Amino acid sequence: MRMQEMIGLPVFDVENGKQVGKVLDIMLNNDWSIIGIQLEGRWMFASSMKMVHWNDIVAYGEDAVMIRNQQAVQMWKAENIQNTCVSFTSKMREVPVLTEGGIQLGHVTDVYFEHELGNTITGIEISDGFFTDLMEGRKMLPFMPEMTRGENVIMVPPNSEQLLERP
Repeated sequence: MRMQEMIGLPVFDVENGKQVGKVLDIMLNNDWSIIGIQLEGRWMFASSMKMVHWNDIVAYGEDAVMIRNQQAVQMWKAENIQNTCVSFTSKMREVPVLTEGGIQLGHVTDVYFEHELGNTITGIEISDGFFTDLMEGRKMLPFMPEMTRGENVIMVPPNSEQLLERP
């Protein structure tokens, strides 16, 4: 599943069947694991936001995200968020991907995770620009433990361009 497919999905409490919000973003730690989802409802200049920890998600699919109960919705401090998919300064989307040999592979457009593996990242979707996307399509780089998220780029091992594949 792609993270972009999860963003915007309604979130339901399975205990009462009540909608508690919609997925606004997905939070990741520095070890490339999903730690939770952010729900709509963060106000401008607020220091905290509504979150659901990944362990409180009972199920997710193409139509909705199901959480245990309304108590799973918590307020998290914004400064405790390490990486996100689309928002904040630590977002993954649009970050350049460079090999340690200095070759730019493109920019991150999405992050893949395996439905059956839970919160494990399996790859990143990379765009090499609008025209290349039209002519050749976007590429997916399988996840490698050697990938590192730097301040301004994602660093990948040398020769990673040989691992690029179509999603």
